[in-house]
Amino acid sequence: MKASEKFVIAATEEFGAGSSITLEQAQNIVTSLGIAGFGLGQLKQSKMFTNGKIVLPTTTTKPKRGRKPKSAPAAVVQQPTVDSRVALPSMNLIATNMESENLVPSKFEGFVPWGHYSTLKQVVKSGMFYPAFITGLSGNGKTLMVEQIHAESKKELIRVNITVETDEDDLLGGFRLINGETKFVPGPVVDAMNRGCTLLLDECDLGSNKLMCLQPVLEGKGVYLKKVNKWITPKEGFNVIATANTKGKGSDDGRFIGTNILNEAFLERFAITIEQPYPTKATERKIVLGSMEKYGNVDKEFADNLTTWAEVIRKTFYDGGVDEIISTRRLDHIAKTFSIFNDKMKSIGLCINRFDEDTKNSFNDLYTKIDAGIDPLAEESEEESCETPFATRNF
Repeated sequence: MKASEKFVIAATEEFGAGSSITLEQAQNIVTSLGIAGFGLGQLKQSKMFTNGKIVLPTTTTKPKRGRKPKSAPAAVVQQPTVDSRVALPSMNLIATNMESENLVPSKFEGFVPWGHYSTLKQVVKSGMFYPAFITGLSGNGKTLMVEQIHAESKKELIRVNITVETDEDDLLGGFRLINGETKFVPGPVVDAMNRGCTLLLDECDLGSNKLMCLQPVLEGKGVYLKKVNKWITPKEGFNVIATANTKGKGSDDGRFIGTNILNEAFLERFAITIEQPYPTKATERKIVLGSMEKYGNVDKEFADNLTTWAEVIRKTFYDGGVDEIISTRRLDHIAKTFSIFNDKMKSIGLCINRFDEDTKNSFNDLYTKIDAGIDPLAEESEEESCETPFATRNF
């Protein structure tokens, strides 16, 4: 049997007759066969090489030249026999010709590294399988931090937003109709394992017990695809990072409605938990100024006042004097709105309309005081009082 025929049989068993395979996949088959003097060079010169890929024939059997197939005697009826020595093409249920794209995140203009950025960057650069769970209040840059670390490291990242409806079919894959055929399409988890990139489970605490299908994945050992009887081993560099507003214990105060209590065995598989706070005033000022530069309307005094305003509100929130908080993301919204209307109070008003009337009025009044040069934090310190610096303590 010729070397090319051996290759066709082996490739057909792996990918199915008529499949189009990449040169890398072809090289893997050639290497496994170990045929001396046969390689990609011979395949590129064959008729199977088309548009940079190897297209397998629809059949691996050819009639011999110069001979016509003999017909059986009409009077004799024989049962067909199968020679176990002949390799027959196997049915390939997995879609192999899916489009591939670069999944390295884009760099975010005006991004300021801070907090646990360097810690998580070391984890990513190590290339080790080291699952990390990042928790913190909304809008403090958890997801953006992960994305920008991968953008700087030029490493691919697959972000999957988790909801209560997310299940094994969404994560590991399922059968889809591809070009008129039912094929198993691998999910984002399998894709990340095959690429050796990072899988980001965003808003992980919104998920249900269906996330338990990821238990073997979080051990770094691989996963068995039950639907197609295939074991997937992760490539070097694969890792899992999760973000959440809670620590997987639910939201007692109801701020993050829809979050669930995650299985303890699931949480235990994350090696570390990173608690992400809001940035310091100095860092947040850099972030706000970066946003203003990006949106084309820089006002340093406004940036100073906004960060002071957010700091006072957060202090009061932590003290239990107010039920709402101003996130770093909302300051970015205000900077963007300011670039459109060039009106400070209108920009703030539009961006805090999401709060109830009392809270909105209190936040507005506080900013008016700060804009007038009054430092509520200094006032509170001088008075040595437990009263909040603005009139939201009692609602």
